[in-house]
Amino acid sequence: MRIAVLEDDATQVELYRLWFSTAQHQCSFFGSIAEFIAALRNERFDLLLVDWVLPDGTGDQALRWIRETLGWEIPVICVTLRDAEQDIVAALRQGADDYLVKPPKYFELLARIESLARRSRGTQLPVLRLGTYEINQENREILMAGKPVELTQKEYELACYLFQNPGRLLSRVHLLEAIWGLHAEIDTRTVDTHVSRIRRKLRIYAENGWEIISVYGYGYRLESASVTAKA
Repeated sequence: MRIAVLEDDATQVELYRLWFSTAQHQCSFFGSIAEFIAALRNERFDLLLVDWVLPDGTGDQALRWIRETLGWEIPVICVTLRDAEQDIVAALRQGADDYLVKPPKYFELLARIESLARRSRGTQLPVLRLGTYEINQENREILMAGKPVELTQKEYELACYLFQNPGRLLSRVHLLEAIWGLHAEIDTRTVDTHVSRIRRKLRIYAENGWEIISVYGYGYRLESASVTAKA
């Protein structure tokens, strides 16, 4: 299992490294929320282990980003010194699947990881089909007429988001936040560039059943060609 660990305590990191290697889990460690989010944008993990107090923020900020950006499928365990009932309830309500108070116990932590892994394996992401397009969310690929189309990670995420929201008008700012993150320091023209690329690569034209409609000064909408033909 590939596990991403958000933890800034060097002693705890070394302990996790020993425990997880013994249990044959592959782990990546991050000492700040910024590093953690940057990795999650580019890599796929099976489970996330999140500390609550970090140098650049708190666990609830990380949780909020995870659920808003990655969804609810990936399991998250919070491990923290905070043991008040209200803290535990708050973390669970904000998106944690489990909560452990430091110091965690070796066998208990591994058992909880195995439990969440079994649960997540039983919930496979659905395959979306819209006409000639097939979006395989498990494999993170898009097929057109049965053939996979080569896309960058952000191109895939943007195309997938549009296909998940057909007929919905999405602003550039909304797309920027959904795909690049709430505080991404990039221009909204990046959205335009990526929309142009996925339109061309996936040939999202009327003859293939779907169109990406540009709304001047606002954003984009993925629309069935039959709807636009009637307009």
